[in-house]
Amino acid sequence: MVIEKSEIKVGIIGLGTVGGGTATVLSLNAETIATRAIPIRLVAVADIRIDQTRAFLDNLGLQETAVYGDWHALIDDPELDIIIETVGGIDLAREIINDALSAGKSVVTANKDLMAVHGGELLAIASDHNTDLFFEASVAGGIPVIQAVKESLAGNRFISIMGILNGTTNYILTKMREDGADFDVALAEAQKLGYAEADPTADVEGYDAARKIAILSSIAFNSRVTYDMVACEGITRISKWDMLYAEEFGYVIKMVAIARHFGDDVTGVLEARVHPLMIPKSHPLASVRDSYNAVFIEGNAVEKTMFMGRGAGALPTASAIVGDTIQAARNIIHNSKARWGCTCHLNLPVVPISEVVSKYYIRICVNDKVGVFAALSAALKESNVSMDAVMQKRRITAEQAEIVLITHQVRHADMMAALDIIAKLECTCEVSGYIRVEDEEI
Repeated sequence: MVIEKSEIKVGIIGLGTVGGGTATVLSLNAETIATRAIPIRLVAVADIRIDQTRAFLDNLGLQETAVYGDWHALIDDPELDIIIETVGGIDLAREIINDALSAGKSVVTANKDLMAVHGGELLAIASDHNTDLFFEASVAGGIPVIQAVKESLAGNRFISIMGILNGTTNYILTKMREDGADFDVALAEAQKLGYAEADPTADVEGYDAARKIAILSSIAFNSRVTYDMVACEGITRISKWDMLYAEEFGYVIKMVAIARHFGDDVTGVLEARVHPLMIPKSHPLASVRDSYNAVFIEGNAVEKTMFMGRGAGALPTASAIVGDTIQAARNIIHNSKARWGCTCHLNLPVVPISEVVSKYYIRICVNDKVGVFAALSAALKESNVSMDAVMQKRRITAEQAEIVLITHQVRHADMMAALDIIAKLECTCEVSGYIRVEDEEI
């Protein structure tokens, strides 16, 4: 049954960078949107900066759009069909979305922090009230990966997802590789360009990417994965020397979010982790530069496919939000809301990071004397670690040299035990760092 409507009326709560970008796209592309679905009109905006918001909307030619200082008033407007939440954060956004869904409104959000923690709860509320909650923009900005996994690739049993899901860290690592910059220099450049916040912790320690892979994992593997289940390691200990050694071994270092399923359709275990990773130069993710994001997906039918694009920014994120808004509008018109709900019907365990198996690159500063390699080999053997490749090239001082090696596959717990033993050897000056190695070439 088609519901007779001449237009769909939308409200935005929070007119910051993303909210402003969304208003811009709705205004700029209004005619195109109308031809693809139905006229969608921005009827109201709620923001505490009333004068600034009014001026912004007037500049877009949206003089008829109402401005509320209280978001409750916007949700209470009976004419509104869809609420777009762009305030960010968790507690307030959770309250807003809960109230909007409970009022029977369709909701669109870009809020990865909220969806990675309370997504299941909010999707259940949407189902209970026979309405929609869309969140494409919460992962990888303008890249339509959530819809791809949830709809276009829904016929697959997903095997793995690997993603560069944070543009800031990808920009930093690109500068370190291509310009030979140290981490601090590359970070400062990222902050100058606006890619990194004044406090970049969420980006460089992997927390931002962890939230995104939690959302993708939940959708792909039909099992609830929350942010706290994702193991994180940051890029702050990566040096330009690691970049040079990776190059010589035939790898590129990227900050990668990984989710994998081991088992059949309804059993098995999951991996969910974010950390620096050495990947072969031939891998599609290796060529993703600067602040771009990419998601590399393997399914048992589609095999391997990759999506790449801008993962952040006002207009790329707004592109995903407006796409969701059009989808919500179509569902309203055709009386088919609540068809895109939660699919997390399984409860698969996530493997502890200590049990995850990988190859490792290790960089060690040692006293350059006879017996060093024998001591290192004995320490590795004691923890069931074997070497695949080794290189001694850079001399730190007249008495100290740097050894780098790559191991065979090993449990993380065993690798950490080996590094602890190596750190205590008489010949060791410093264990400078380790990075996991992905050996699969595409």
